[in-house]
Amino acid sequence: MERLGSSAGWRRLTDRFVNMTISLNGESADTRGAHTVQELVDRYELPPKAVLIEHNGLALHQREWAARQLSEGDRIEVLRVVAGG
Repeated sequence: MERLGSSAGWRRLTDRFVNMTISLNGESADTRGAHTVQELVDRYELPPKAVLIEHNGLALHQREWAARQLSEGDRIEVLRVVAGG
């Protein structure tokens, strides 16, 4: 009997669904399977045009979200942007 697929392939497939624990606005939270800041914004259904994201103390431009990888223990702060007068 021959084994189909490599173990690395299975690992990549299962890694997609592994939750990490991060600090989200100072509280422990899971990533809901997200591996990037963009995926995290999507999973938590945050309005992209109305939030500023800080990743480990660094404010990110929205165009950086998709490339910014999340790791166990990361600190994410979500700030709501409001205009006023």
